[in-house]
Amino acid sequence: MQVVSISSLKGGVGKTSVTTGLASSALAAGVRTLVIDLDPHGDSSTALGAPTGSLDIGRMLKAPRRAHLSENVVPSAWTTHQRNTAGGTLDVAVGSAFTGIYDRPDLGKRDLRRLANVLAGVDQYQLVLIDCPPSLNGLTRMAWTASDNVVLVAEPGLFSVAGTERTMRAIELFKREFAPSLTAAGIVANRVRSTSSEHAYRLDEMRSMFGPLMLEPYIPEQANWQQIQGAAHSVHHWPGESARSSAALFDELLAAVRKQGKQTRR
Repeated sequence: MQVVSISSLKGGVGKTSVTTGLASSALAAGVRTLVIDLDPHGDSSTALGAPTGSLDIGRMLKAPRRAHLSENVVPSAWTTHQRNTAGGTLDVAVGSAFTGIYDRPDLGKRDLRRLANVLAGVDQYQLVLIDCPPSLNGLTRMAWTASDNVVLVAEPGLFSVAGTERTMRAIELFKREFAPSLTAAGIVANRVRSTSSEHAYRLDEMRSMFGPLMLEPYIPEQANWQQIQGAAHSVHHWPGESARSSAALFDELLAAVRKQGKQTRR
């Protein structure tokens, strides 16, 4: 089971969009997948059409050894919308504002292991995607403690590139103290505008700074992404050439993330 944190120091770069895009590709490929919505805003849960009424991830974190995660995840609505001919599973550990009590900078080692303890003994999934909040506080570090890999999401802009560099340094420091086996699976350039000279310049800068950590393909800006998420549909199920192109890019991106995971587990 590969556990991947989708992270960003800066908000508004499309971290949840990347999480749900990868989840859509995993479902289409028949990969048994769990999405853990660790962001107190719960945007992934909304986009995945996760029904309410289950024990949310915040309350599972409160008593992790008694959480029984397998009994409290819910199936994404995508499993009924999308023709699931590949036999994939897409479950959701529903997000809630309750997780916010752990989004502090002063969590100790015991608290940082709460999510790892929730996942202990869970083996029915091949891939776990954790949608982290846009900060380096307790919830993100809790996710990193439970993860094999971190995927960073960045827009090709000045502040996002600078934030990604700071996050890379933070991962290295965190590895030394808390999670020696954690690795950066790579950096996703998201919301790329092919006609923007600024984006072209920043992409060159990112390739120079991060080298092979830059995952390909880059994900272009898509005008109807908010509509897709608002309808709680997967990009693979949405009609139109734009959605089909995006779905194909996320298929490639998922393959790159899973390949990185296999390499680090050798």
